Amino acid sequence: MALPETDLHRIRLWARERVPEHLWDQVKVEADVSDRHVDIVEVRPPWDGVGEHTRFPIARLRYTKSTGQWAIYWRDRNLKFHEYKRKRPTKSVQALLDHIDSSGDPIFWG
Repeated sequence: MALPETDLHRIRLWARERVPEHLWDQVKVEADVSDRHVDIVEVRPPWDGVGEHTRFPIARLRYTKSTGQWAIYWRDRNLKFHEYKRKRPTKSVQALLDHIDSSGDPIFWG
C-alpha cells in the first residue's frame, strides 16, 4: 500500500526542521518510511567516530488506507510500539506532527 505522497513530504519536511542545519553533524530527526507507517527517528553519529550512526525511534505514524487516517504510536523501552490513546486518529498528519512537537508529553522526546 502506498502512503499519500503529500503527507510523506509534509512528514519529511517537519522532521528536517526539528534541528537547525548547523547542528546536523551532531543530531538529526528523520523519517523512515515503510509500506504502512513512518517512523520518526533521532539520528546521532557514533560517540567515538567509528561505525554507523544510531537511529533511535521516537514515534510511529501509521496510515490506514480504508479510512484515510493517521494514528500515533509510542515506543516503549523494549522498542515496541503501542497506540497513543491521548490523540485520536485523524486525516490530518500535520495535527499529529504538531502534537508530537508541542504536547509536552515526555513519552516522545523524554
